[in-house]
Amino acid sequence: MRVASLLLPLLAATACGADLAAVLRAVEQRYNRAATLEADFEQRHLVGGRPRRIEAGRLVLRKPGRMRWQYSQPPGKLFVCDGRWVWLYSPEAREVEKARLKETEDFRAPLAFLLGRLDFRRAFGTFEVSEADGALVLRAWPKSDRAPFDRVDFTLGADFAIRRLLVQAPDGTAMEFLFSNERLNVAVPESAFRFAPPAGVPVIESEP
Repeated sequence: MRVASLLLPLLAATACGADLAAVLRAVEQRYNRAATLEADFEQRHLVGGRPRRIEAGRLVLRKPGRMRWQYSQPPGKLFVCDGRWVWLYSPEAREVEKARLKETEDFRAPLAFLLGRLDFRRAFGTFEVSEADGALVLRAWPKSDRAPFDRVDFTLGADFAIRRLLVQAPDGTAMEFLFSNERLNVAVPESAFRFAPPAGVPVIESEP
């Protein structure tokens, strides 16, 4: 009840311009206090605003710089970051893609800023806050034209958790992530972020 009561003034202020600084600070405080995060996710590849492909699984984050996306749909697909390298294994493609985290153009990369100390103004250059269906939507534009995305929309819950993430790509497509069952500061072993390619599967390393 206390969290909801704190959010009401922000929602009321949205019509005439929400307190952007307060919203950024609330989200930053939530995630900066967390060393680990787990959540279920649904991932949608949007073309023309319509889902072309829908995938799902479990996300695990651990500071500093580690993430694991374990897919249940499609089964066996895996995206792992050990803080330096990003690995993407697709059983259907029968290959592993490997790239440095700073060089990857994967749609999951915008979440990488959650793996350190969250500072919106360092990661993004321009912001806008609005209301949609009773929730706050924070839109953020990257500082650099070389970013692999044009804009990121964060839909926030009453506890300032990120419930939806929409990443707009320069080619007009988008990737949408829906998060649920979020848990903070749970024990996560280091082994969750190690990756060994399956035997006989080629590893393709991306060039800078």
